[in-house]
Amino acid sequence: MNFHMPAITIHALAALLLVTSAMSAGICNMSSEGFDECRPAVTGPSPIDPTAACCSALEAADLPCLCSYRSSPLLPSIGINPDLALQLPRECNLSPPANC
Repeated sequence: MNFHMPAITIHALAALLLVTSAMSAGICNMSSEGFDECRPAVTGPSPIDPTAACCSALEAADLPCLCSYRSSPLLPSIGINPDLALQLPRECNLSPPANC
């Protein structure tokens, strides 16, 4: 059987693995546990309010760094709604970065 995967699929898969790997190790001063705590607030058709643990993790995070991912096409591919993610600082009573 001769199976050829289009180059774009290979690149998208590699990028997804890179982001998933980075998130599992932590990114922007937010641990993988912090991402796990916040995931229900930024995914699915019926997101929940962020938990106290999510807000605590977000408080310790580098918000400008996290904002740099807002336009990433990879966020939706791992189930994160960027619009919901941008609302988290306000929902946690934190000041969002000025240009985010």
